[in-house]
Amino acid sequence: MTRLVKSSLARLAAHHAALAPRRIADLFAADSTRATRFSRRLGGLHVDFAKQKLTDETLDLLLSLADAAGVTTARDAMFAGECLNITENRAVLHVALRAMTDRPALVDGRDVMADVVIERERMLAFAEAMRNPATCPIRHIVHIGIGGSDLGPACAARALKPFGAPHLTCHFIANVDGADLCEALAGLEPAETLVIVVSKTFTTVETMMNARAARAWLAGHLGESAVARHFCAVSTNHAAVAAFGIPPERIFGFWDWVGGRYSLWSSVGLSLAILIGATHFRAMLEGARMVDDHFRTAPPRDNIPLLLGVIGVYHRSVCGYASRAIIPYDQRLARFPALIQQVDMESNGKSVQADGTPVDGPTGPLIWGEPGTNSQHSFFQFLHQGSDIVPVEFLLAANPTNADGDQHDVLVANCLAQAQALMQGRNRGEVEAILKAQGMDDAAIARLAPHRVFQGDRPSTMILYPRLDPAMFGMLLALYEHRVFVEGMIWGINSFDQWGVELGKERASALLPALQGKAAPAAIDGSTQALLAIVAALRHG
Repeated sequence: MTRLVKSSLARLAAHHAALAPRRIADLFAADSTRATRFSRRLGGLHVDFAKQKLTDETLDLLLSLADAAGVTTARDAMFAGECLNITENRAVLHVALRAMTDRPALVDGRDVMADVVIERERMLAFAEAMRNPATCPIRHIVHIGIGGSDLGPACAARALKPFGAPHLTCHFIANVDGADLCEALAGLEPAETLVIVVSKTFTTVETMMNARAARAWLAGHLGESAVARHFCAVSTNHAAVAAFGIPPERIFGFWDWVGGRYSLWSSVGLSLAILIGATHFRAMLEGARMVDDHFRTAPPRDNIPLLLGVIGVYHRSVCGYASRAIIPYDQRLARFPALIQQVDMESNGKSVQADGTPVDGPTGPLIWGEPGTNSQHSFFQFLHQGSDIVPVEFLLAANPTNADGDQHDVLVANCLAQAQALMQGRNRGEVEAILKAQGMDDAAIARLAPHRVFQGDRPSTMILYPRLDPAMFGMLLALYEHRVFVEGMIWGINSFDQWGVELGKERASALLPALQGKAAPAAIDGSTQALLAIVAALRHG
């Protein structure tokens, strides 16, 4: 973290302390234009951060922080294909996957747009062929991947199911727990099933174990020759895919400058493309491209990803908020919190800066959430009256995709009410007046009132959109991708590697022989040794 960034954070800390006595509701009372001035629009997307404890001075200081961190310079470097992922010596150019073909996308000085377009068109042509019931018998798409090779397509397929072919169903398998595969394949007709194996290296342990099990299932029903017709792969390891039995024309690739958690836009989205078709898949890319262009060109004060990013850093580094809740009041976005959890926490869950030195202060927050309204009946108790303040981000469609209008009105009312309640709360005097009106005596009021007081003054952001369609899904995901980028640049970390994923894998590989009756690792801690013994006893007891 540079001296300029530290100085900016120090000024923000002093400002935060001075602003602390004022409530968010008071800021509204003092400014009738606040809701408008602290909102931004992009196409149909409306982002309202007026319920944050921010003033014009706060925004000035936050934008100065972004400037001190060189965020716009880093942004331009990303779009130019420069090597931002320094620990893996790679560009970070997932934006090229949805870029206009007339704009070069350079990696090591070479324009890769022609490669992107060729692979995209090839993938989409295959998708169209697979989804045509007149010429193809496929009714079930089984997508096998893990992490970024699973969460993006799985979330998008659920979100955009109303736009899918009615005769097609997607099944996503990620967990090496055999129950995941067993439940996904149960009741499927092998002759009507296409299995897509997604692994860049075609060596990912969980993915390949599930792929081999699915292969045995299909070959057991249809014979070995059926593998070539009912499997395809998204990978760069053509030799391994060919050895598996998948022909070259059914192998689709992407590039090492595409991180797994940013790969939905590539051939990793093949299962989604088959489900919703090329036209809707292109619309999703176009929605993301609109956000890319906005992030690249909009002035800082109007730049939505930049504003969300600096607010996120403010919450974590200045206000001390350790987590952030993402609450979609949109059942189709049920997996969106999990997707953003990966995009954010795998990117910014780091304690070392890009230069190898320890970070000075906290970095990425814990990301969590579930859809409203069911979450109101579980952890909203914590959000309203818990001892920790958790900033909340609400996602809400003004119109339902395919739901009863009256039900949707109730959904919208609940979402807006929760944001209002988090901000306003309910003080002791209000509680006592309510209880008195209910006929309670003074002793009962004194006993119950403390339990019904809501502190309020809890920040939230409202992300509104007309309806959830492919373009809007693309906009929402790209918005969060760029927000994570902004936060990582300010914290001075490399948001594009994920070495924390690897250590557990290494240890699992070392322990596997012991579970299979072979020798345990030479050096093993006492706790793990004892647990291995207990597992063995339980297996044979």
